[in-house]
Amino acid sequence: MISEASRPYIDASIPVLREHGLAITSLFYANMLGAHPELTRIFNMGNQARGAQQQSLASAVFAYAANIGSPEALGPVVQRIVHKHVSVGIRAEHYPIVGKHLLEAIAATLGDAATPALLDAWKEAYTSLARLLIAAEAELYSSAGIEPGATRPMRVTEVVRESANVLSIRFEPADGKPLADFKPGQYVSVAVDFADGRRQLRQYSLSDRPGVGSYRISVKREDALTDTPGVATPAGEISNWLHANVQAGTILQVSHPFGEFTPDTEGGQPVVLLSAGVGITPMVSALKRIAEVNPQRRVIFAHAARDPGSHALGAEVAALKVAMPNLSVLNFYEDVQGAAEAVEGRMDVARLPAWPHEEADVYLCGPHKFMQAQWLALINAGVPVARLHREVFGPELLDHLL
Repeated sequence: MISEASRPYIDASIPVLREHGLAITSLFYANMLGAHPELTRIFNMGNQARGAQQQSLASAVFAYAANIGSPEALGPVVQRIVHKHVSVGIRAEHYPIVGKHLLEAIAATLGDAATPALLDAWKEAYTSLARLLIAAEAELYSSAGIEPGATRPMRVTEVVRESANVLSIRFEPADGKPLADFKPGQYVSVAVDFADGRRQLRQYSLSDRPGVGSYRISVKREDALTDTPGVATPAGEISNWLHANVQAGTILQVSHPFGEFTPDTEGGQPVVLLSAGVGITPMVSALKRIAEVNPQRRVIFAHAARDPGSHALGAEVAALKVAMPNLSVLNFYEDVQGAAEAVEGRMDVARLPAWPHEEADVYLCGPHKFMQAQWLALINAGVPVARLHREVFGPELLDHLL
């Protein structure tokens, strides 16, 4: 991926990036978005406001440096990044802009330590990665038959409240033309144009099975939070807009489906689907597809929520038990509030039914801390790492490489 001459400089950068990565990426974003405000239409400005996107890039830069000689480790991550980039319309011409401002931020942050040889090595490494991503993204755009950034108008046909803070929104093409097919686990980007001229995109997993003639997303309203004293998480701008404004007849601009997190719904081996919160959405899509093609398949479906009122789509999962005799469903509630057949407390993999660890794939989707905890518990229980798969949208994209 890079020359032997540059490799020592990249290796030597690892401890420096550990120490200064966040400072570098914070300066990078501030300078780049200041010089190119049009890019705010692509980047998640909510994540910018809470510092998550800066941390994500810092993690990415460090993970790339630490694993630059391990294509087997970087390969799956590259595919995940490619799908995310294509879903928001990243173009080849964006890469030189990013490279310029990233190298300038490294130089400004490291000062005299950013020698010409070090900067040349990082320029080579970035150029190599950019070429890889550009080629893969061009192939994905071509296979989808779309231009970068393309969306199509979709008419909302139904809005259903699923829980205290989740709405399901069903829509179909406003022009009456066929929908693009998708695989369970994939997502679409929804674009919202605000009155002040801003456009923002957010990704939402499709929460129904393919082949029903419409798409459905299930959107959690993200309220403003203070996770730690003095650190505020702003309210989700797009999720709140959707909750407040969408009704039957609303026209939304929606992307082609993308995403490489695609649970195996067509096979016959046992499968384990673990989710928390709104992470249930791709799992319901997968479960409905399994019920359609192989209702006899052994499936363990476990979900964690704060309480029954926060559990979206649970009735749809429970209804599938009638048609799926080998489906086991477990619900974990921190506050069971008298719910029947619920387990009190956070999800505990030790309380799941037994399954053949060497044969079954396990899929995870939910908040970062949930997936970290379950990933570690599953490994400690003897589940091979190769059998573990997770859906990630935010700054945790690369944390398993750190």
